[in-house]
Amino acid sequence: MATKTTEEYDAVITVCKSLFLKKTKDYGTAWRILRPQSITDQLFIKAQRIRTLEEKKIAKIDESITSEYIAIVNYCVIAMMQLQFTAADPYELQVDLVEKMFDEQVQKTKQLMLDKNHDYGEAWRDMRISSLTDLILMKILRVKQIEDNAGATLASEGVNANYQDMLNYAVFALIKLDLK
Repeated sequence: MATKTTEEYDAVITVCKSLFLKKTKDYGTAWRILRPQSITDQLFIKAQRIRTLEEKKIAKIDESITSEYIAIVNYCVIAMMQLQFTAADPYELQVDLVEKMFDEQVQKTKQLMLDKNHDYGEAWRDMRISSLTDLILMKILRVKQIEDNAGATLASEGVNANYQDMLNYAVFALIKLDLK
């Protein structure tokens, strides 16, 4: 089963990364201006829209649930990359550097997924997509609380681990939505 999951995961990431790199070529790395809180709020907007669409079943904007999950994957990667930068780092980055950083963050996150799948027995396969949406929203609220506490935690693994979990939940949803 791990091989199938790895193949599905990689196929989803290929779609997400392709869009990410196209947008990087179109817009540069304008996302570098975003503070961590702004990225978290953007993730919230995307996840909340998915939840609203799941409940209302009608969209008035021509962007699908699938495209919103892709955006969550890419914003999580952006968030994890931003955590590596300081205010002194440039806003504009070369596409090849951004691609390398994207791959590094996804590889770490994929390894976390494989480790958790080993321990949890791929329980996500039996979950509803709406539950994955709710878990993403819960993780966003956790990150917002950590940010509001200026990063201080007593028992939490911190914001990066939450971004990794959100990315993996979004990939699981995309696999279940049959994105390849």
